[in-house]
Amino acid sequence: MRRLIALTLSAAPACLLLAGAAQAEVPAVVTDIPAVHSLAAQVMGDLGQPAILLEQGGNAHSYQMKPSQARALQDADLIFWIGPEMTPWLDRAVEGVALTGKPVALLSAEGTFRRKFGDEAQGHEEHHAGHDHGDEAHEDEHEDHAPEGEAQEDDHGHTGTDPHAWLDPANAQAWLGVIAAELAAADPENAATYSANAAAASKAVAALDAQLAATLAPVQGKPFVVFHDAYGYFVDHYGLTIAGTVSLGDAAAPGAERLTEIRHLLEDEAAVCIFPEAQHDPKQITALVEGTPVKLGAALDPSGSNLPFGPDLYGALLTTMAGTLADCLTE
Repeated sequence: MRRLIALTLSAAPACLLLAGAAQAEVPAVVTDIPAVHSLAAQVMGDLGQPAILLEQGGNAHSYQMKPSQARALQDADLIFWIGPEMTPWLDRAVEGVALTGKPVALLSAEGTFRRKFGDEAQGHEEHHAGHDHGDEAHEDEHEDHAPEGEAQEDDHGHTGTDPHAWLDPANAQAWLGVIAAELAAADPENAATYSANAAAASKAVAALDAQLAATLAPVQGKPFVVFHDAYGYFVDHYGLTIAGTVSLGDAAAPGAERLTEIRHLLEDEAAVCIFPEAQHDPKQITALVEGTPVKLGAALDPSGSNLPFGPDLYGALLTTMAGTLADCLTE
């Protein structure tokens, strides 16, 4: 008996090493923004936890990485990110470090529906004609510029491909499959688990989509103003109407001419509500709406950086946004 116990104890370290080796096979994953982190966390499930670079409350467009995050990026097996259009700071980091892992730009992934800034009306018609995400020919029908009159005022105006693609739940479903496939390629032993997790998450997104469509149906056709042009995918998908944006880009504050235009729009009752945005001072929005018949809504958080990070964030992000819009727009 003593000899059996001794053999068992001597074997224990070897077992621990084997367990550690098995765990090490799960890829080290780094993500850029909360929505991507949430989708990756759902696919990985109990096998591992992805890291996220953007900190709580951080601005996804202008974040600055810490040295420890650069090391995590360098050691990652897989890097899931939207792409340089959304997080140029990560693009610079990817170019500046010797990566050992594979960066996967989801905005460029197969099956992703992409729109250009200013395509709300046409994008809605095309996108909802069967959700044909494999046909992106409509992108070539639009010139790569901001709506007429906007780019002249603000050199940082949004042009080209709109990177806020996670706000379309159909893209989230496509990306769950992409994430699962990349993880399975890096970790074949757990491929079935990644696939099952992605399928379950996709089903949950579909159910949420139907729920949000019902929530937002009563406010279709009620125009509203947002802080910056980040919501095209969301309004296209749910048939909503944006009357205008206060800021034409992410890198600069709106000029006096733009503020005057928005003020006239509000005075003319061309919008039901105006919404401030997380990570931006609401005082400007409050000043614009004062004395007008337009209602001031709660702050929108398109990146979800103020929500608790984790697998539940993606659903919470869309649910919160839909609820915020519906609460103000419902008369």
